[in-house]
Amino acid sequence: MSNIVRDNDVLELRGPPFFSLGEKVRANRTIRNDGTYFGKEIGDILAKKGEVGYVVSIGTFLQQFYIYGVEFLESGNRVGMKRKELDLLDARKDPDDLPLPEEIAR
Repeated sequence: MSNIVRDNDVLELRGPPFFSLGEKVRANRTIRNDGTYFGKEIGDILAKKGEVGYVVSIGTFLQQFYIYGVEFLESGNRVGMKRKELDLLDARKDPDDLPLPEEIAR
């Protein structure tokens, strides 16, 4: 079986995603390919600690976590990451001023 770590006491999906589409984020740890990233060898670095990117998609994993698809500028990789692996870089506006996902797609 795989080495998926499941934090049983965490259920992020009860609330809204922490990050929004288009937000600028930084990887707070080095992310390596666990075998799920096509075209790279297992163990290859996908995102370096401190690398900057933008949230381009939001999905879920194990019916427990939000997964943020982050497009990293330096490497050009798009990597799925958990909230705990990312830091927000830009200060947020008033939540009422943020666009809804439908408005961003237009």
